[in-house]
Amino acid sequence: MTWYSDIPARRARQILGDAWLIFWSALWIWAALRLYDLIMNLAAPGVAIAEGATDLAGSIENAGASISSVPLVGSSLSAPFSSMSDAALSIADAGQATADAVGLLARFLSIALAILAIASWAVVWVPFRIAFIRRATAARTLVDSADDLDLFALRALTRQPLHVLARISDDPAAAWRRGDVVVINALAALELHSEGIHPHR
Repeated sequence: MTWYSDIPARRARQILGDAWLIFWSALWIWAALRLYDLIMNLAAPGVAIAEGATDLAGSIENAGASISSVPLVGSSLSAPFSSMSDAALSIADAGQATADAVGLLARFLSIALAILAIASWAVVWVPFRIAFIRRATAARTLVDSADDLDLFALRALTRQPLHVLARISDDPAAAWRRGDVVVINALAALELHSEGIHPHR
């Protein structure tokens, strides 16, 4: 598989583009993690309420258990403590639900930020790179397995601008039909160069 062009300037641009994609992705992943941490700070009050209310419920429950051991009146005296413990647990649940909602929001926003930011460059660069890799790999396979370059010369005749073809020959099509090796090699080299590879490695 051909990942990069044989042409130095084009290869440098491809390497630079790939490096920028990696840097861009790392930058926005870091930014997303920072956003997650900032939003999660909003969950701290909910967590504190949940922990405090849970501890309070446990203390009230212990107090009620101690009072219930009082002879004759213990069970009636401990009943309000059970109600207060349930109320504290309800407050703890509400605090935890708030913290969970903030955590969900933090995850959603940070992931959305990273995906959208990375995609803003990847949707442009990745298809371009994949297209080059497919074309260059196919061209490399053909040029490595063929003794002549007729296919690429013919392709150059159909794809290259006329003013570029005119620099090779006054009548490149006729030269190709009569098998002019010099013109064929020049046309093939032109086409291969546009695909990012040299005719001979």
